[in-house]
Amino acid sequence: MRVSQMFIPTLREVPAEAEIASHQLMLRAGLMRKLAAGIYSYLPLGYRTLRKIEQIIREEMDREGAQELLMSALLPAEYYQQSGRWEVFGPEMFRLKDRHERNFCLGPTHEEIFTETVKNEVKSYRQLPLILYQIQTKYRDERRPRFGVMRSREFIMKDAYSFDRDEKGLDESYQKMYRAYCKAFDRMGLDYIVVDADTGAMGGSGSQEFMVKSDVGEGVIAFCDACGYAANDEKARCVPQEALRDEENKPLEKVRTPDVKTIEELTDFFGCSPKLFAKTLIYKADDKVVAVMVRGDRDVNETKLQNLLGCIELEMADAHTVREITKAEVGFAGPIGLDIDILVDLEVANMKNFIIGANETGFHYKNANIGRDFKATMVEDLRKIVEGDACPQCGHPIKTAQGIEVGHIFKLGTKYSKALQCTYLDENGKEQVMVMGCYGIGVNRCMAAVIEQNHDENGIIWPVSVAPYHVIIVPVNTNDEVQMGIAEEIYKKLQDAGIEVMLDDRNERPGVKFKDADLIGIPVRITIGKKAKDGIVEYKLRKEKEAEEKTVQESIDSAVQYIRDNL
Repeated sequence: MRVSQMFIPTLREVPAEAEIASHQLMLRAGLMRKLAAGIYSYLPLGYRTLRKIEQIIREEMDREGAQELLMSALLPAEYYQQSGRWEVFGPEMFRLKDRHERNFCLGPTHEEIFTETVKNEVKSYRQLPLILYQIQTKYRDERRPRFGVMRSREFIMKDAYSFDRDEKGLDESYQKMYRAYCKAFDRMGLDYIVVDADTGAMGGSGSQEFMVKSDVGEGVIAFCDACGYAANDEKARCVPQEALRDEENKPLEKVRTPDVKTIEELTDFFGCSPKLFAKTLIYKADDKVVAVMVRGDRDVNETKLQNLLGCIELEMADAHTVREITKAEVGFAGPIGLDIDILVDLEVANMKNFIIGANETGFHYKNANIGRDFKATMVEDLRKIVEGDACPQCGHPIKTAQGIEVGHIFKLGTKYSKALQCTYLDENGKEQVMVMGCYGIGVNRCMAAVIEQNHDENGIIWPVSVAPYHVIIVPVNTNDEVQMGIAEEIYKKLQDAGIEVMLDDRNERPGVKFKDADLIGIPVRITIGKKAKDGIVEYKLRKEKEAEEKTVQESIDSAVQYIRDNL
């Protein structure tokens, strides 16, 4: 393609709205443009890369025996109502009514729709196992869209669903998808880790996330170098750090703490470690209010809490509710005398003679002890894991890193097939419920993740497999007949060899052309300059700092070999 004829609206300045490298570069390199918060249009270069990512995914899915189809994005409410997820998705689901007042949504995910389709068409065990998938746009009304396509309201997803006779069949389908995902991410050039994950709104018996390590990732990965344990921070199990202290229970003592509310203020006031405090946090879980206790230096893991309570919506209680429940201002909540459920983290259950709020403004208790001074409704693992915690598998110190979720696989079991009565007849003519799995890849998120891991101060450094074009030819002076003649020769020979090539035939300064070539990240650049008359050109890989001189034919041969070796 000739650059003079291409639509590549590059930007020199970093857009003010773009916080992370992938968002900045996708805008600057002319890959996409913003329509509204969390909604983007993909321009030609960006769309070419998207299609290549899709094709990699498609090839690996097909290799494992999955079949592609396409469902509607406009979906009737009744299927989500049958599964119970019409309410679970809450305000994230885009809902609308047609002219007949019938409820619809823009599909956030398609478990129910695939289940209904298979239910109506598959009747016998002979038709199983079955893996179906689509690559399609999904919609979720994110409260705070950010980081470009990392967290957007419209996104492209490959979602697949497996249907099996039993759990053994599900295990086999799950492993097929695991293999397909590993191969697809390998081909995209991503450095990723597979971690145990929470099943969230999807439900089911287990799931794993494919996480790309990145400093800008919104997810946190907890992993152990010693035994290989890996989980995201929502799922990672926490082992209490300290055993029960061998000391006698001391008398409970109320202490005046005027204007001392935060853990930092309390540690200064009492002159002790935050490990000697147990903070009490008040939460609203749907229409119920509960108290949650964690050690003073810990944070509540709200995913674990939500799973424990089985609630649809979970949020910290507002100041009015806290005052109503505790009879005190915010910052003085404690478990003693509360007439609500008190959920206690494992670590707090192991503590003795700790400090708590007194449910009285300006006061705290010293030497509180669980069992004697208050009772726990439940004792569970309710906190977030942090670096240095003991690995729940081997006890070695845990490490943490930020990560971008690019794929997620779930063992759904019979959650949706039971709700929607998706059954088959076995060998004995007996009706059985199908066992399901669900498998998703964020296509545009993969593109952003590739950029996050492959860029420098000058722009994107595309891996060959997903680059919009493979080679860019840059004649320094388009008015020089010799340079243009060689440029055209290389252009034609590379095209004939099946290489995707751009010819920058613009009448621009060389510096502008070089900056654009680096910004859009084409893997190979061949520059035709002053030595063209001697049959010498400059050959440079985008990922390398230095260029080298080659003859015209050597540059063609090198480019073809490099591209073929890296596809």
